[in-house]
Amino acid sequence: MKHDDIWRALDTLAAENGLSASGLAKRSGLDPTTFNRSKRRMPDGRARWPSTESVAKVLDATGASLEAFTALVSGARALASNGAARNAPRRIPLIGFAQAGGEGFFDDGGYPVGGGWDEVTLPEIGDPNAYALEISGDSMEPVFRDGDMVIVSPAAPIRRGDRVVVRTMRGEVMTKQLARRSARRVDLRSLNPAHADFTFDLAEVAWMHRIIWASQ
Repeated sequence: MKHDDIWRALDTLAAENGLSASGLAKRSGLDPTTFNRSKRRMPDGRARWPSTESVAKVLDATGASLEAFTALVSGARALASNGAARNAPRRIPLIGFAQAGGEGFFDDGGYPVGGGWDEVTLPEIGDPNAYALEISGDSMEPVFRDGDMVIVSPAAPIRRGDRVVVRTMRGEVMTKQLARRSARRVDLRSLNPAHADFTFDLAEVAWMHRIIWASQ
C-alpha cells in the first residue's frame, strides 16, 4: 500500500460524490483543509498519511464500504456500484475549445465561471464543477476530431496515461496525455503525433483536469 494510492483513493471517492477534497473533508466532519494537497507532505518533504480515524469518517459520510475503498487503493478507477453520487441527467456548461484560452471563462482554480457558456445535458456526472469543451480543428486527431465534445472533471484524480486539459500560467489551454508528473515537472504527450510534446515546470501550470468522457 503506497502513500499516493491512499490519497488517489480519497480523491476518487470525493469525485464519485461530486465533491472536492476539501468538500469531502467537510462532509466527513473534518477540518476542510485535512485532505488538501499541501497537507499530503510534511514541510521537510516526508509523506503525511491520512489517519485511520479520518478514513473511517469518510466511509461513514459517503456510505462507501471498506472493501470498496480498498479496491480504489488497489487501482480501481471508480466504485464498483452505482453509488449515491450517480446523479440524474443535469446541465453542465459548454464552450468551444478555441474559447477556453480566453479570459472570463475560468476562475483561478479552473472552475467554469461567467455568462459566456452554453449548456449541454448529460447523465451521471458526479463533479458539480464538470464542464464540456467542443473540439475544433485537427490538432487532436486521431483521438479527438473536429466537433467532438469532451467532458472534463476538475475533481477527478489524474494518473499517468490520462487525457487531460491543461492551462498554463501564460493562458495557453491544451489537451494532452499525461506522460509523467513528478514533484517538479509535468511531461505531456500530444494526441496528434504531428504535434510536439511538452514539458513544464509545475510552477508554469495553472491547472490540469482529467477528461472523463468524450462523444465520438
